Amino acid sequence: MHEHANDSAPAGGRPLRWGLVGSSSVAATHMIPAIRDLCGHEIVAVMSRDRERGAAFAKAHGIAQAVTSIEELLALPLDAVYISSTNELHAAQAIACARAGRHVLCEKPIALTLEDAQAVVDAARKAGVVLATNHHIRNAAAVIELRSALQQGLVGDLLSVRIANSFALPANLQGWRVDSPTGGGAILDVGVHMADSLRFILDREPLEIWGTMNSVRLGKPGVDDNAMAVVRLEGDLFASLHVGFATPFAQRVWEFLGSRGTLVATNPNIPTPGAQLVLRDAHGTRELPFVHRNLYEGTVRHFASAVSGEGRPAATGEDGVRSLAFALAWIESARAGRSVRIPTDATMTGSP
Repeated sequence: MHEHANDSAPAGGRPLRWGLVGSSSVAATHMIPAIRDLCGHEIVAVMSRDRERGAAFAKAHGIAQAVTSIEELLALPLDAVYISSTNELHAAQAIACARAGRHVLCEKPIALTLEDAQAVVDAARKAGVVLATNHHIRNAAAVIELRSALQQGLVGDLLSVRIANSFALPANLQGWRVDSPTGGGAILDVGVHMADSLRFILDREPLEIWGTMNSVRLGKPGVDDNAMAVVRLEGDLFASLHVGFATPFAQRVWEFLGSRGTLVATNPNIPTPGAQLVLRDAHGTRELPFVHRNLYEGTVRHFASAVSGEGRPAATGEDGVRSLAFALAWIESARAGRSVRIPTDATMTGSP
């Protein structure tokens, strides 16, 4: 069974001085508040290759400095960096930061090939710094409660899993996600999260995938905005997945079907309150209670604790490699029209 950091809430470690790599929406909306909510943490600077964008971002969020290169950022007194640039930049930026002795919290996917992803992990290990992948869904209260309910055997023997995680991607988040044929697409943006969530909730590794993908509404040619897959996990368990950007009235519904009951989570991974977890069994239907928590604050808290030598990140760099392997196999399966084995050796290479 895998060890997981977020089975209990860590204290949050010592205060850190942060640099932001990328002036992104997720940094503005979620990560800056999450960092500042932890007592004593400071955001020293933001890096954006666009000087005007970076300066405007720094001013809007009360950040003292804006720089235009990794070299300028790493010349500053920083303990850690949060990387939320576009996907194709993650690996090189993470490696540079690790080699400079900075702890790294990187958005998913941590790279676009398994070779590059493993190079990030190796660089962090060699430098002796903490590397985390921002699979923030692990910190959702509904997801943690769902995992606990399965471990308690509330559904009996788990027979199958169905996850629908398609939604309408807001206009301000579209851009490269629907335009870029290399780093964009729903699989690399949402599919990696579903891969990590399955691994976290089930304590099983995915082994094989039959995938499809297309563009139904938003994606430019060669960029998927809609994708489905059937996955075989350890123990011969099957899961069906649907991810996408183009369904404006969909709910995110995760179902775990067992021999004695079914768990249904509705919107379990949203950052705002509103998730629900229901158990249906021979005794009827009842809601399982939980207290909403800030997903991103959980990521930062676990990361800061790991930097202080207390535990491990909610999702490690190795977890990021595993979720990327899943996504790349999904893309390969969709393109080849056949099932694809999901690599379990993190040193294997591949590309989208």
